[in-house]
Amino acid sequence: MRRRLLALVCVSAFLLTACGVLPGTGGSDRQTVTVWLMKDSASQEFLDRFTADFEHDHPDLDLDIRIQQWTGIGDKVETALAADDKNGPDVIEVGNTQVPQYVDGGGLLDLTLEAAAKWGRDDWLPGLSEPGQQRFHQYGIPWYAANRVVIYRKDLFAQAGVTAPPRTRADWLAATEKLNSGGNQGIYLAGQDWYTLAGFISDEGGDLATEDGGRWTGALDTRAALRGMDFYRRLQALGDGPVAADEDHPPQAGEFAGGKVAQIVGVPGLAQAVLEQNPALEGKLGFFPVPGKSESKPGAVFTGGSDLVVPRRTDVRKGAVAVVAALTGAKWDTELARTMNYVPNKAKLAKAVAGEEGVAAMAAGAAQGRATPSTPEWAAVEADNPIKGYMTNVLTGSDPATEARRASRLITEALKVAA
Repeated sequence: MRRRLLALVCVSAFLLTACGVLPGTGGSDRQTVTVWLMKDSASQEFLDRFTADFEHDHPDLDLDIRIQQWTGIGDKVETALAADDKNGPDVIEVGNTQVPQYVDGGGLLDLTLEAAAKWGRDDWLPGLSEPGQQRFHQYGIPWYAANRVVIYRKDLFAQAGVTAPPRTRADWLAATEKLNSGGNQGIYLAGQDWYTLAGFISDEGGDLATEDGGRWTGALDTRAALRGMDFYRRLQALGDGPVAADEDHPPQAGEFAGGKVAQIVGVPGLAQAVLEQNPALEGKLGFFPVPGKSESKPGAVFTGGSDLVVPRRTDVRKGAVAVVAALTGAKWDTELARTMNYVPNKAKLAKAVAGEEGVAAMAAGAAQGRATPSTPEWAAVEADNPIKGYMTNVLTGSDPATEARRASRLITEALKVAA
């Protein structure tokens, strides 16, 4: 998944008899659990507090938390999972959409027993838990999430007579049309923002790709996916976003900071980048969840974030499982969410961030969140992403059904070649 969307480390194990006690010690010696966490996933202050609390509650365990850089982390994790290295990590934070590729390599510990019996698997955010599963077995344990919301100009809404954030797609279109006047853009939405499109498709009951008997097939040509693309087309037309570029080219924060854009779709943290470029907008920015088809629930959104995994070869399984249980449990998961402005791993824990407008909007959307198709081959699709070209072609007037069939075929071919 994209680097800006954040990731996480996870540890886990379950056999008491395989806890790695050194021969001849009688179990009295302390064991060290090595944990790999990604840079900026948690503050040092949080890690210091967690470590002190964990070691107090587990007097037989020491934590060795090692911060990893994003650059080259995929190869580094795969090497660690394949190696028989007693000094290697026992718990690893990984991006939620990266879990399938590590499961495919056979290097992860199956944590289904703990997930189902102790950790409340049924309550986890689907966008975090689903990528961590394979054939109903749980390998990745959800830690925290981040997802897109609508960031808007409160002053421009007031000027246009839009008195409250819209709660349905129909209201969103109507409000955006009102905002698209007086020299302002109702919304800045780049033509190739396929993560946002994926949410609209999911809202309609569709998918980017579907699996049947182990075979993955592109699904942009289904009726549901075409309805999602049609909504995207109608919304995108209410602004001047480039049809042949994504949200990073140019960076949409800069476009929003220019002062003539009423809304963008992005993670709440993007607001800080806007304010750095235009301090005059201080106090004028607000947030609301991406609207759904009805008022009963927000729209579906792509969910990024982190899961924790445990290498199969760990020799401190009991300790690794204890670390995962503590980090992903209600106490420390909500503390992390408050500290770092993340979404907790369960919708029922969202009250922990209710006082922060942007994070609260994010948490509401995360309850309807989804990840990319749960296959290790999905990276091959993103490498030369046919979804982007499909979106541009539709937005420039090509027949949606024809372009969707072509893009779906390319997705299928990419997944087949990668496999």
